Amino acid sequence: MLTFLIFLPLAGAIMIVALPEREERNAKYVALAVSGVALVVSLVAFGLFDKADAGLQFTESFRWIRQEDAGFDIKYFVGVDGLGIAMVILTTLLFTVGVLVSWNVEKRPKEYFAWLLALEMGVVGVFTAQDLILFFLFWEIELLPMYFLIANWGSGRKEYSAMKFLLFTISGSALMLVGFLALAFSAEPSTFDMVALRQADFGDSVLPLGAIFFLIFVGFAVKLPIFPLHTWLPDAHTDAPTAVSVILAGVLLKMGGYGMIRILISIMPDTAQDFAIWLAIIAAISILYGAFVTLRQTDLKRMIAYSSVSHMGFVLLGIAALGQVGLTGATLQMFSHGVITGLLFVMVGLIYDRAHTRDINELSGLAHVTPIIAVMMVMAGLASLGLPAMSGFVAEVTVFFGAAERFPAPTILAVFGILLSAGYILWMVMRVMFGPKNERWLELPDATKWWEQLPMAVLMAVILAVGIFPSRLVDVIDQAIGPIAAGLA
Repeated sequence: MLTFLIFLPLAGAIMIVALPEREERNAKYVALAVSGVALVVSLVAFGLFDKADAGLQFTESFRWIRQEDAGFDIKYFVGVDGLGIAMVILTTLLFTVGVLVSWNVEKRPKEYFAWLLALEMGVVGVFTAQDLILFFLFWEIELLPMYFLIANWGSGRKEYSAMKFLLFTISGSALMLVGFLALAFSAEPSTFDMVALRQADFGDSVLPLGAIFFLIFVGFAVKLPIFPLHTWLPDAHTDAPTAVSVILAGVLLKMGGYGMIRILISIMPDTAQDFAIWLAIIAAISILYGAFVTLRQTDLKRMIAYSSVSHMGFVLLGIAALGQVGLTGATLQMFSHGVITGLLFVMVGLIYDRAHTRDINELSGLAHVTPIIAVMMVMAGLASLGLPAMSGFVAEVTVFFGAAERFPAPTILAVFGILLSAGYILWMVMRVMFGPKNERWLELPDATKWWEQLPMAVLMAVILAVGIFPSRLVDVIDQAIGPIAAGLA
């Protein structure tokens, strides 16, 4: 099932490339069918998932590369636990949304949708890989599609932003690869198997374990991203097309948090304990820095981008707590932020497609002419600031409960970050949606097409479902977090 889920998007990309030029407009239908099937398969896997089984499920494994002299194997080894299946569902959902919000792409649609599906393959591979080299391979695969999507279909300084994204991520990946190799060769016996590494002895490591931890952490921190490694994110978001912003904020940032939990915390729990206070301090700084900078933004996309820096700080704070509740909250925050920020970028994209501006100073009174967009923008904003009965509230409260006892001072600062988020969200909604009618926008059309309304409805339904009935998702996440937390005790 997982192999099918990983390589189905690649097959779809090949099908799109093979379309004759005269049928290139059909690329979007192929992309929607492929991403839709992937979403259905992920939901079937979620339905079949056994919460009572604490190990990996739907596993597939075979030897890929064997080096007898070096004494290690590199495997094609995939599987998911509660952490992985939550991220896979988020991925397939947001890629389907990404196809729908790209429905009107006219510039080289074959190439655009092929790159989009290739990107989906890489991301699903990251969340299912259980071998370090396989994980790294999928991690790198996503770079090229993202670069071309921003550089070719973006706006503004698109080439600069695409290259900045590439350079930051490759630099982090280089350090991460060194850490992976040092980790594998320090283990007794040497292995890249992430499950076996949890049980391995690291008594005679090729590098100090603290150095290995730091190298891998930097690679994940760039992707998360956290202060001061975040500067690529606002540029990439601002200049990326809408669908790419949805996927970048909703899914790609989560690869960093996922990697920290899956590799650093699971495999190196003792070293993680040594770094925990520093992770909590960095998290608090990221939360406050992101929130204060967000208050100064006048571009809607840059505002949401900087708010993501702040909200990813909550993920790091939950991870720093190194406990069952904190790690569950961090995972829940990753899922929740994915759907909420995805919806926010969908709404900004709809506004920009109509008004051709994202400047908050120019937009006002849109609720008078675009009531559907206004209602959904308000709902997405309320979810982002953590309104009860929405997923953001459940995730952030869980993080606070997990971190408060161990790190009270960073947690208090994080709560202050929530107050700042309420300020910039409400300020934005008031300026853009309400107030007197603006003659400039009286003829602005509302979101009336099915491919515009369906993503809004689905994402909001998920936000409310997780906010009102979180136990179904939390129980599955706990299946994975339980053994990891036990190793930290």
